[in-house]
Amino acid sequence: MAATPEVAIPTLDWLLNSEHQLVSVITQPDRPAGRGRALKASAVSEWARVNEIPCFKPETAAETAALIDGVDVLLTIGYGVLLPETILNIPRNGCLNLHFSLLPRWRGAAPVQRAIEAGDLITGVTVFQLDAGMDTGRIYSVKRFALDADITSDELFVELGVLGVEAVEDSLNAIRDGVRPQPQTNEGATRAKKISKEECEIDWSLDAQAITQKVRAFTSLPGAWTRFRGEIIKIDSVRITEQRLEIGSLHTADKELVVGTGTQAISIGFLTPAGKSRMDAKSWLNGARISEGEIFG
Repeated sequence: MAATPEVAIPTLDWLLNSEHQLVSVITQPDRPAGRGRALKASAVSEWARVNEIPCFKPETAAETAALIDGVDVLLTIGYGVLLPETILNIPRNGCLNLHFSLLPRWRGAAPVQRAIEAGDLITGVTVFQLDAGMDTGRIYSVKRFALDADITSDELFVELGVLGVEAVEDSLNAIRDGVRPQPQTNEGATRAKKISKEECEIDWSLDAQAITQKVRAFTSLPGAWTRFRGEIIKIDSVRITEQRLEIGSLHTADKELVVGTGTQAISIGFLTPAGKSRMDAKSWLNGARISEGEIFG
């Protein structure tokens, strides 16, 4: 299995206790993280260490090819490395990917975030056979998940990580039983582009619904943000109110922080000021001591 993020762990836990043999885990090399930029292992690497599963961190396609020679299936979940076509045919039954959308909708790097940002009412997971395209391979299994109106990307990753276990199990059973995957249509295909920091800046002139979708989509990484007194501040846990305020203007009542948008004002639940820890809006207001006429943005 080739995986990097925490969302892969439910499937790893299931594989460990299933009839299948988890030969090894492949993950990305340790990366600098935090203010000290110390090397940090991936969530999957830590899982492998705790569960005493062989873990490898190849840096070339040749190294990866050697590691998967002779395996039945290579399952990938958020691995973060584009596998060359020469790799895809090495496993006896090819390479599968657990993708966190209902393909062909949201092909690409950020399907969970893009589904929330777009206001989708339903999403899910898809297990498909990797080919040379971008998430275009034949489909083994699809599982659907209805989205709550206030769900964040952090919460949705947890839900889909669990749901993905069912899709992986169905797909491996299909391979065992000789069931062929179904061709994937291009009708309705959309692209889930990688998220940039720049697009996470909140445009307070948008309508309140679009802003709340954006905040929930980008919580907690990379995080929706705005500026206050020249400093960047991240915003999360927002709620649409019935109030109407000037765009970007700040209003406080009973220690509640409300910000004007292009439509209804938005109540802010939590913020993360630059260089500080996440805090509730009441605590932030106590320290910020905002004045009349101050704005976000």
